[in-house]
Amino acid sequence: MLAPARNRMGEDAVEPSATTGDPGVDAPTSADVIIVGAGPGGSTTATYLARAGLDVLVLEKSHFPREKVCGDGLTPRASRELIKLGIDTSTEAGWLRNKGLRIYGGRTQPFEMPWPELDDFPNYGLVRPRADFDQLLAEHARANGATVVEGVTVTEPVLDAAGRITGVKAKDGRTFSAPIIVAADGNSSRLSVGMGLTKRDDRPMGVAVRTYYTSPRHTDDWLESWLELWDGKPNQSNLLPGYGWIFGMGDGTCNVGLGMLNTSKAFGKTDYKDLLKRWLENTPEEWQFREEFRTTEIRGAALPMGFNRQPAYANGLLLVGDAGGMVNPFNGEGISYAMESGRYAADHIVDAHARGLGTSSAERALQAYPRTLKQEWGGYFRLGGIFVKLIGDPRIMNLATTYGLPHPTLMRLVHKLLANLTDRPSRDAYDRIINTLTTLAPSA
Repeated sequence: MLAPARNRMGEDAVEPSATTGDPGVDAPTSADVIIVGAGPGGSTTATYLARAGLDVLVLEKSHFPREKVCGDGLTPRASRELIKLGIDTSTEAGWLRNKGLRIYGGRTQPFEMPWPELDDFPNYGLVRPRADFDQLLAEHARANGATVVEGVTVTEPVLDAAGRITGVKAKDGRTFSAPIIVAADGNSSRLSVGMGLTKRDDRPMGVAVRTYYTSPRHTDDWLESWLELWDGKPNQSNLLPGYGWIFGMGDGTCNVGLGMLNTSKAFGKTDYKDLLKRWLENTPEEWQFREEFRTTEIRGAALPMGFNRQPAYANGLLLVGDAGGMVNPFNGEGISYAMESGRYAADHIVDAHARGLGTSSAERALQAYPRTLKQEWGGYFRLGGIFVKLIGDPRIMNLATTYGLPHPTLMRLVHKLLANLTDRPSRDAYDRIINTLTTLAPSA
C-alpha cells in the first residue's frame, strides 16, 4: 500500500513502492527498452512506450521526491505535452495556472503579454515544484505499465563487438540488457560520454541559479521575466546577456532565479549566487526577496542548448532532453523540449520494434529520429544560437533594451519568438515571420 506524504504544494504525494522504489527488490535485468533517467524526458518516453505495449525499464539514480534546479514555470508548450500524456492540469489537481508573461525591460512599467490564442497550443502555462513534477511524471509512467527503479546509478554502456550498445552497467555491479537504450540522464549524460558522444563547443551553453523566498507575490498568475540583468544598479552597472525570473508558487513562496549565457565575457568568471542577491537588491523591499526571507539554499545548474550533443541516435542509443542539449537558446526552457523529444523518440522506437529489431528497416526508423528533431527545431535553434551571440555584445544589448524592448508591436513578436509559440500553418503575420525565419535558417 502506498503511503501518502505532503509535498510543497500541500497535496498528497506518493512515496515509492517497495517493488519499484527499492533497487534491491526484484528489479528486472532486461527489457525491450531501457531508459536511463526518470526526469521529464525519460518518464515521458517510458509512458508512450509502455502504452504501446513494450516492456520498459527506467533506471533512476535518485529517490523521489528529489530536487532539480529549475524555474518551476511551464509555458504552453509544456502544458500541451502534459495534456497529450493524459495528465490532469486543473487547479484541483494541484497546478497553479498562469496566463502569460510579464516582461520587464526597456521601460519602468512592464509589458503583460497573455499567452497567444493558438490552434496548436493551450492558452495557459503552469507552475509546479520540480520535485513534485518529476515524481508525478514517474508515477504516471508506472501507472501506464513502465517499471521505474529508483536508486540505480548507471555508470557505463555495455557494447557488443561492433560497438553497438546492448545494455548498461550500474554502480552496484549489476548489468541491465535491452536492444534499445534511451539516455535521459541530463546535461552530463555519463551514458552518452561512454558512447563517445561529447558536447559541441560551437553550441550555446548557459548557467542558471535559483532559490525560494517567502513573498506576498506567491499567488501571482503571470510568469515574470526580467530581460535586463544588471550586476548592480540599473543603468549604472554592467548589463549582462541573461535574464531573471520570478514565479509565484502559490504556497507562500516565489521561485526566483537568473540565467546567463556563455557569450558573455563574464561567463564562468562570475559568482552567480552573489549576482542573484545583487540583482534582487533592486527589487522593491515589500516583495521580500532578501536574505532574511530566503527559505532554501541557492543552487545552480548548466543549461545545454541548441543540440550541443549529437547525433541524437547512434548504435542503439537515443538521446532525449538535456542529454542531447535540447534547451531553447532563446529562453532557457528545457522541460517542454525534453517531453517532446521523449514523445518523438517513443514514436521511432515503436516503429522500429514493429519493423523487427535487428533489421535494416528498423535501423532506418531509429536513424530518422535525429531528422525529426531537426525538422521540428533545427532552424529555430540555429536562430537562437545567432541571438545569444548578438546579445553577448554589450553594444547590441544596449540597443535592444533602448529601442527594442519599449516597442509594443515588436515585443509581441519577440514574445512568440522567445517562447516558440506559433501555429503551423501560420495564422497571422507574427507566425508567418517566425515560421519563415525558422524554415530558411540552416538546421542546428
